[in-house]
Amino acid sequence: MKVCVSAVAGGLDAQVDPRFGRCPYFLIVDSLTMEFEAVPNTASGSMSGAGIQAAQTVASKGVKVLITGNVGPNAFQALSAAGIKVVTGAFGTVREAIERYKRGELRETGAPTVGGHFGMGMGRGRGQRRRWQE
Repeated sequence: MKVCVSAVAGGLDAQVDPRFGRCPYFLIVDSLTMEFEAVPNTASGSMSGAGIQAAQTVASKGVKVLITGNVGPNAFQALSAAGIKVVTGAFGTVREAIERYKRGELRETGAPTVGGHFGMGMGRGRGQRRRWQE
């Protein structure tokens, strides 16, 4: 089965890029043989619509599953329309992410119910809790 992983470089030992639409590479991997093709993400520098353009690139490669850190709602919709299962929350190397997926440790992401990104958090919180004065 063809699996796509968003990656920071073009090899199986590259780190998973947490960004789908703006990652530098897509690694298209045969999950049985681990043979792969590194595809540069030409949409990564787009001013807007990078996620949808990236989804079109991935769909054109006959991919069945996408593994990434997170994905925006527009890209998710485009991937789903192409019949591609989306798995978010991945980290580590591409090889490790595929092995975790094959063992059932990574699961398909459901459709978002509210706009915004879903998958891994991006760490923008400040960890502070505010108390309201009465």
